[in-house]
Amino acid sequence: MNQTGTGLRQRTYARSFVFADPANITNSFIYVVLDTQSGDTAVRYGILQGLQTLGGKYGNFREHNVAVGGTHQHSGPGGWMNYLLPQIATLGFDKQTYTAIVDGALLSIQRAYDSLAPSTISVGTIDIKDANINRSPYSYLANPAAERAQYSSDTDTTMTLLTFDRLSDGKTTGVLSFFSVHGTSLYNNNTLVTGDNKGVAAYLFERSATNDTRFADNFVAGFSQSSVGDMSPNVLGPFCEDTGLPCDFKTSTCNGRTELCQARGPYFNEGDNGAKSAFEIGRRQYNAAFQLYGQISSGSGVLLAGESAVASYHTYQNMSGYEFISPFNGRLLSTCYAALGSSFGGGTSDGPGAFDFTQNNASPNPFWRLVRGGLHQPGPEQIKCQSPKQILFDLGAMNSPYAWAPDIVDVQALRLGQLLVIVSPSEITTMSGRRWKATIAGAAHSVLSISDPIVVLASPADSYAHYVTTEEEYAVQRYEGASTLYGPNQLAAYVNLSLAYLPYLGVPNAVAQLPKLPEGPRPPVTTNYSLAFVPGVAFDSPPFGHSFGDVLSSSTPYFYMVGDYVSATFVGANPRNDMRLEKTYAAVEMNIDGIWEVVRTDADWNLVFEWKQTNVLLGTSQVTLTWHIEDSYYLSGWGNALQRGIYRLHYYGESKNVFGTISSFEGVGPEFSLQI
Repeated sequence: MNQTGTGLRQRTYARSFVFADPANITNSFIYVVLDTQSGDTAVRYGILQGLQTLGGKYGNFREHNVAVGGTHQHSGPGGWMNYLLPQIATLGFDKQTYTAIVDGALLSIQRAYDSLAPSTISVGTIDIKDANINRSPYSYLANPAAERAQYSSDTDTTMTLLTFDRLSDGKTTGVLSFFSVHGTSLYNNNTLVTGDNKGVAAYLFERSATNDTRFADNFVAGFSQSSVGDMSPNVLGPFCEDTGLPCDFKTSTCNGRTELCQARGPYFNEGDNGAKSAFEIGRRQYNAAFQLYGQISSGSGVLLAGESAVASYHTYQNMSGYEFISPFNGRLLSTCYAALGSSFGGGTSDGPGAFDFTQNNASPNPFWRLVRGGLHQPGPEQIKCQSPKQILFDLGAMNSPYAWAPDIVDVQALRLGQLLVIVSPSEITTMSGRRWKATIAGAAHSVLSISDPIVVLASPADSYAHYVTTEEEYAVQRYEGASTLYGPNQLAAYVNLSLAYLPYLGVPNAVAQLPKLPEGPRPPVTTNYSLAFVPGVAFDSPPFGHSFGDVLSSSTPYFYMVGDYVSATFVGANPRNDMRLEKTYAAVEMNIDGIWEVVRTDADWNLVFEWKQTNVLLGTSQVTLTWHIEDSYYLSGWGNALQRGIYRLHYYGESKNVFGTISSFEGVGPEFSLQI
């Protein structure tokens, strides 16, 4: 709750990809990559409703062929999720944020559909050795030694990249990657909206494509998430903030407490709340993706093809007490009603918890037992089912005033020729992902007659059901195991469901012979009755003697060099009066032959927009624009090098008067000279 937003470092986006079988365009699906923490039940519902409202060609898109994933960034606006638990930290549900996400996704889908054209799709892989580490190696070591020996490390370093090349002119219209790394480069004290490292990667790729003739206009780069559960971007590892020593390997604590254990990104010592580390980890993903794109373009990729070029399925499954046969060893197993364990409260080294929670915590103190009892005391069957998890929140039984967490999850998969995309609502740990992918790849040989299947995971998507670990990792009860909602058999259940519905990705004639896919029980959508405590904008007022947009202060030098910071502070108004979607709050303008041309907007990483309310009662506020003039590091891959000349900062805002009328205004900063 202390992480209240104060501005914008980077816009967040929806990027959509529409796939259709040219022989039968109704065989199609949409994959949406949102710059959000995850997919979400309510967001996906809103998108589906919006598609039906659009009608016509969009009426074909329903539950079975729309997948919505999140990049899993942790530095975006909150208040849009469906269930109560994640809403608590954001003061409930915020309709404005939710609507912006849904509307943005719908607009991106429309643009993707409008660009639909016969194309080839190729896929390739590359290893990125320096963009992630395993943040729970102690848990990973609990997996069988023989299984661990099959892999070179405890880290999922493989990026899979799809390229889409238009047949009419050979231009690349988009790329879509799957790579596992948390969007937690920015620290918990960051208050600026960004897309974190994956937002940076997409920004850099799309920026580099603007001056490259190989790419089509409106090229889109999607950087999707994969086995993200234990993958951290803070590649230097966890250290104690007070001593500088490594955190405890087993519990991620410093002197028995989690608060001072913080994992470090590559530029942790910059003192910028993780901003440069986020840029660097995004840059490493972009560099690898761009290199891989070049290799695929040179013929090293695998061309996706096959009679069942485009297929998908979707159903819902209630995970509360779901009984099934294990796909791993034939045992009769059951999942549990949802619960979070004590180590959930300990957080991770990417974002430490508070109070006295730690990871690998098997016995919460009596105070937290009392708190748990005040919410819901788990019964003996639930305690046994979730064992060895020490239950902190018995979420499956907590439905007042509405559901705290999902009982019903999405079960979905997509197919493009020999590529299979498993869509998971839970964050998947590295070994969980390896087991899941290996099992599906093995079954695809016999069930789908794919000789060399390529299997990737997309998560967290469609909804948010916290984590899934292996049974062995679950027993350790670090953060990831404590956050595995449905007990130790959750991974086996997920894999069982994927296997059960795998035939629905077969060739059309074979699928037509199958029983109709059950829809399953629908999850609740809480948008119309969620609690909401985020106050709206009352009114804005300029301070006495000033008007909106007046310059209050600015950087004093006239001459600047690359690497310098230039800023201006204006009489401002609340940015929530208008989100300025498809527009900008901030711009850097260059004087070119007497005309001021925009050269940077608030979509650019190095131009920061910050808002500060100076008096709540009077409704006064200030806006500061800061441009960190890009040096060669930040201009990497961009053909538009900075030019010597005269520049200025430009602020765009909307004010709300006491009668509720919203009016636009602008502010222009002093001119300054950039010396190259």
